[in-house]
Amino acid sequence: MQKYNWNYPTTMWVGENRIKDLGSACKNLNIKKPLLVTDSGLAKSDIIQNALSDLKKNGIPVELYSNVVGNPTGTNVNEGVKIFKNDNCDGVIAFGGGSGLDVGKAIAFMSGQTLPIWDFEDVGDNWTKANSDKISPIIAVPTTAGTGSETGRASVILNEETGVKNIIFHPKFLPSIVILDPVLTVGLPAKITAATGMDALAHCLEAYCSFGYHPMADGIALEGIRIIDKWLLRAVENGSDIKARMNMLTAASMGSTAFQKGLGAIHSLSHPVNALNNIHHGLSNAIFMPYVLTFNKDVIEERIIKICKYIELKNQTFDGFIQWVLNLRKKLNIPHKLSDVIEEKDLKIDRLSKMALVDPSTGGNPKKLTEADMKIMYQHSMSGTLF
Repeated sequence: MQKYNWNYPTTMWVGENRIKDLGSACKNLNIKKPLLVTDSGLAKSDIIQNALSDLKKNGIPVELYSNVVGNPTGTNVNEGVKIFKNDNCDGVIAFGGGSGLDVGKAIAFMSGQTLPIWDFEDVGDNWTKANSDKISPIIAVPTTAGTGSETGRASVILNEETGVKNIIFHPKFLPSIVILDPVLTVGLPAKITAATGMDALAHCLEAYCSFGYHPMADGIALEGIRIIDKWLLRAVENGSDIKARMNMLTAASMGSTAFQKGLGAIHSLSHPVNALNNIHHGLSNAIFMPYVLTFNKDVIEERIIKICKYIELKNQTFDGFIQWVLNLRKKLNIPHKLSDVIEEKDLKIDRLSKMALVDPSTGGNPKKLTEADMKIMYQHSMSGTLF
């Protein structure tokens, strides 16, 4: 496999075994003592241990923070910032899935701020409150192909006091160097490969269907969907397929690049369930996908037909696309109903609907939404009823 250096939307080093260039990335950004941020499971893996060893061989002392949880919290960020400051770190290597990347980016950001992290929620111009000169440089190394956080300008962090997932935004959250190495995703279990792949699909799909004028985002989203259609099942069925892994890593980065245009109700419904019921974000996105698409049908049908044509579906209609989504989920062993992963007694639909309505993703939905709409989509996702 050839190696590539891209410069959009940031510097990206792409190809097999590019993780060997991690030391060069630190030197390129003048990071003399990085804090490597990841989760506890990955911290014990050969991937992380080899990366730590290679950095030290390159004369780069490195500290480790590895308490990141699946739905990362403000506590994770605060703990990481404390280590960053106490050990005089000057940059962050955000390493892992979306959780590790989001926390790593937030640590680099908060290491130079005096206001609480929640003051920078992605509402209005909150990001302008930040001291931009104090944000530390970030290197991102994804080990899953889903969130695309490596090309995103935000982190999703759970506020434990409110039980709400907040999107924290600043333009400098975008890492300065991204390393896309498919070898790092080879050991990912099929179940996680499937869920993260559907997360990438949700990003591309919602970005493409979101209203607004952004032809560049539309083009990236459309091609991302085509790549996922071609390669996701191959990556799930044969985790050692380097070409499939590389294409899915690329599609994930494309999804995050595209959704600067906007997201929608798939994410609005997911975030509260992730926060209150601790459901994997990619899995919840996959479950909600057909219910949101059918709810939005009257305003997105023309765009969905364009997707059908681009990925060359036999049935190039809205219903044909819904069937493609349902068939893909079935092949990936993803449940059809939310009730397959959450018991009805544990689902507080009234509270979830209120949270979903005020989620920042709601504004990008192509159809204006009400709390009653959110409630209907939750109910339909529990019963398995498509509109």
